[in-house]
Amino acid sequence: MCGIIGFINFDQTHPADQTVAHAMNAAILHRGPDEDGFYFKQHVALGMRRLSIIDLAGGQQPISNEDGTIWVVFNGEIYNFPALREHLLARGHQLKTHSDTETIVHLYEEYGDDLVQHLNGMFGFALWDERRQRLLLARDRMGEKPLYFTQTQTAFVFASELKALVEHPSVERRINLLALRKYLQYEFVPSPHTMLAGVHKLLPAHRLIFERGQWRTERYWQLNYDGARLKISEEDAAEEVRRRLREAVRMRLVSDVPLRSE
Repeated sequence: MCGIIGFINFDQTHPADQTVAHAMNAAILHRGPDEDGFYFKQHVALGMRRLSIIDLAGGQQPISNEDGTIWVVFNGEIYNFPALREHLLARGHQLKTHSDTETIVHLYEEYGDDLVQHLNGMFGFALWDERRQRLLLARDRMGEKPLYFTQTQTAFVFASELKALVEHPSVERRINLLALRKYLQYEFVPSPHTMLAGVHKLLPAHRLIFERGQWRTERYWQLNYDGARLKISEEDAAEEVRRRLREAVRMRLVSDVPLRSE
């Protein structure tokens, strides 16, 4: 499953509290029982819990680019990473692992924020660009992987679960009454609302950029419902659905641990 956490202090002279980062990560131990990993640099902290699936020996996170100026923590799986890896190697990038995670930092070097357009998978990731002092968060198209964030008086904080977010001392445990009302009405809390006041859920198919003390979100993909342009028969459409289902299952069976059905 995996999970990620992190925060950026607004006061750049205030070092990131490692004890806080470890507490946030410990709150999502159930998401990644195999190992953890951290990045600390001045006022920035990134962390993750890992459930090892791809590149068991070499896929530890956080993972950086060649010169250590771009770092990523990642929750999910990139199904097309073998093809991405070959593309990046052909472009001259040096990859030190065989993990899907590492492709993200090098795709950022090639395509910037549009790296998400090249990903076929389920994901929630945080990428820190040290040179530009810039954070990029992104969530997969269907929103399979969760990602929460908030801006407090002292920091920008994010995590895969609310229980990790509230381990940061600046995040208030205060009920969002609007979200509570929506929950009682719909039996769930519609995004981007959460049960905590001031805390947001990043919407599916969205990315968030945090820089210069401000954050903004952008939609990077939109499902097209226009069936008028579909010029094939019902039989051909059914066969195309079967073909895509087979391919989707094949890509999801890539694993460095034994597969089992229950």
